[in-house]
Amino acid sequence: MLNHTKKIKEIYEVIQKMLFYMIPEKWDKLFLYSSVLESSKNKASGELYFYYIPKGILRKKPVNVYEIPNKFNIDENEYLKLVKMLYDKIKELHGEFMKSETGDIWTNLTITIQNLRFKVEFNYDDLINDIYDSYERHIIWRYKNLGINPEQMNKKDKEIINRYLSDNRPKKRQEVYEVGIYINDIDNMVAFNNTEEYEKVNEEREENKETIIQENFKRKNQILFSNEEND
Repeated sequence: MLNHTKKIKEIYEVIQKMLFYMIPEKWDKLFLYSSVLESSKNKASGELYFYYIPKGILRKKPVNVYEIPNKFNIDENEYLKLVKMLYDKIKELHGEFMKSETGDIWTNLTITIQNLRFKVEFNYDDLINDIYDSYERHIIWRYKNLGINPEQMNKKDKEIINRYLSDNRPKKRQEVYEVGIYINDIDNMVAFNNTEEYEKVNEEREENKETIIQENFKRKNQILFSNEEND
């Protein structure tokens, strides 16, 4: 059973506030994945991505964190700094568990925020020796958490899901932490006064989208981090 110290709970609260700040519109659900691995040089590295479901009566498609700068005309470099800060906080969380735990430490987690509930699923997969690569794990994660139907996938991704569904290996250890949250007076980074302003921003984006360099983020749908690089 994981030991959720006072410091760890404080980090949870900071992560919550960062996520609310980083999403420039109202939303119903959020799903975040992050991994933290220790290299031979004791340098932490891994990946992070999250998706949110915009608020609305009709079912809406999940928005990828790396599409946000394009979608809302936000400076991409500045926004990626926020993503890096968020991942640094995940690494700090991992480090706190290393201090308080005597056994194995989780390698990846999934955070879900829905109906004012904050849920963290800790997984102990051996990602270094995993039979799935990073891209394949991403497709599987989307299938499990976002409800992406295989019929909506291309042939390559369908094959990944079929291989995953036929995988009969014993499941790795998993632990879940869940708590209610109270969000008060947390502004997001872009405040839209009304629907007309929101639509105006999107119209401008469509008119100028050929000048916005975002295709690399859309293709990758993830970003790799390493503290070996200079800050």
